[in-house]
Amino acid sequence: MPLIPSESLPYFEKMIYLPMVLTILERDRETVEKGPFKLKRPYVAMIDQAVKEAQRELKDTKLYLRQHNMKVIRGNHDDTFTEYVFFHGGYEEHRRYLNVRLRNRVEELLGVYLSIAKQAN
Repeated sequence: MPLIPSESLPYFEKMIYLPMVLTILERDRETVEKGPFKLKRPYVAMIDQAVKEAQRELKDTKLYLRQHNMKVIRGNHDDTFTEYVFFHGGYEEHRRYLNVRLRNRVEELLGVYLSIAKQAN
């Protein structure tokens, strides 16, 4: 039986993925601003809206973790795996994620946040 309740796992994973999503969106915004785009404003507005939505969700996730006395820390990593340590209710659980899986999930989430931004604009 896992020490970490299954309903808590999505919150732990959001704490892994959302900061990565925000980093990529911020880098992409810089690229668009410095790039040879004729009309940059629509792209920047879409990225800004996606950032706003991801930040809101990250804020909600941090609040949930704080209220439930949960914490996630990045552990060891190499070219293949990244380890994360989940703390909950006095227990700690080490989980290893394939870096390819992390990248693919972040790419998926980028699509989600950009489509939310597209609908909002």
